[in-house]
Amino acid sequence: MSYSITLTDSPPPAAREAIIAPLAAFHENFLGPANASTFALLIEGKDGATLGGLWARCFYQWLFIELIFVPETLRGQGIASTLIAQAEAEGLARGCQGVWLDAFNPSALRLYQAKGFEIFGELPDCPPGSTRYFLRKRLKVTERSV
Repeated sequence: MSYSITLTDSPPPAAREAIIAPLAAFHENFLGPANASTFALLIEGKDGATLGGLWARCFYQWLFIELIFVPETLRGQGIASTLIAQAEAEGLARGCQGVWLDAFNPSALRLYQAKGFEIFGELPDCPPGSTRYFLRKRLKVTERSV
């Protein structure tokens, strides 16, 4: 098989799929089905425009909160806590046993720790002078989530 390697700053979505599909199949061969799914909790303005929210993926019985953003004008109202709680409930509904995320922001780190997340990894100097934290939390099945 002949091939070339190309660097691109604007890869097409089809290229990502060409990498993910066989990688997922490879993993399923020895890990079993990922049962992958994606969901979002959107903060919407009166006009229906998305102002922020939470983007998450479930796979291998773990919920990954990939993105969470609350606009500055809405901070301090418990919206991030609500988003996290709703994401955890949705993760439980989808069969997840735990949730993980990462954070650069010290305020976000404190919030996540207050919500029961524990640090399981750190990447110092990412970005230089700061640390990227990786946090996890086991989800507990409650009567409400069953």
